[in-house]
Amino acid sequence: MAGPGPWRGGLFSQGQAIIRGVSAQVLVAEDDPKQAELIRRYLEHDNHQVIVVHDGRAAIEKARRCEPDLVVLDVMMPKVDGLDVCRVLRADSDVPIVLLTARTTEDDVLLGLDLGADDYITKPYSPRQLAARIRAILRRSRIARDRGERPLRVGDLVLDRQRHEITLAGTPLDCTPAEFRLLAVLAAEPGRVFSRGQLLSHAFGTDKFITERTIDVHVMNLRRKLEPDPRRPVRLLTVYGIGYKLRDGTDGTQA
Repeated sequence: MAGPGPWRGGLFSQGQAIIRGVSAQVLVAEDDPKQAELIRRYLEHDNHQVIVVHDGRAAIEKARRCEPDLVVLDVMMPKVDGLDVCRVLRADSDVPIVLLTARTTEDDVLLGLDLGADDYITKPYSPRQLAARIRAILRRSRIARDRGERPLRVGDLVLDRQRHEITLAGTPLDCTPAEFRLLAVLAAEPGRVFSRGQLLSHAFGTDKFITERTIDVHVMNLRRKLEPDPRRPVRLLTVYGIGYKLRDGTDGTQA
């Protein structure tokens, strides 16, 4: 689906939302009117501005028009399903995306993360849990935006945390917000081995809903973008029995 030029979303528009006295603008795409209204009430209780649509095509159009700070997507929607919406939105922006799904198999969950979703919730779910996860994602986005730190450089890999951009040998890389946070933790201390638990703590804070398996999925996706051959990584390395590290290049090989 072709559309207008990329919109920023996520880290940048959220600051505007805070200035105008609203915690965030959240787009909710849910085809069940009762569920959509319940989500709206919980999010408005948290002082969010909520926009509700009931099909995937409307979700894409409204997201491009309104540039929300976060998108909640039901996977099973008419016209365009939530996974395809996620794929389209991720190509346009880095807006945080939360998937709602009745599919509970690991493959279904991993597919959603692989398409760029930041989190997922399986049905049936507690609206309070959804609201808590949204608060956690927005809080992490706010911290990342406000730090104002200088770019991280590891060999020819550069992470600009103010612009939320990554380049490899001068070529821009498209990464989800979760992938960016994870890579930033590794790039801040190249050569250091981080356990999965440490990466969870540093990149995702106290969000108890993110699991160590999620770290493995994000690492797999990052390798597809960073490595000449993702099956034989030379940058983002596994330290068996411990976790992961980003090679610092001081051993004479290219990092």
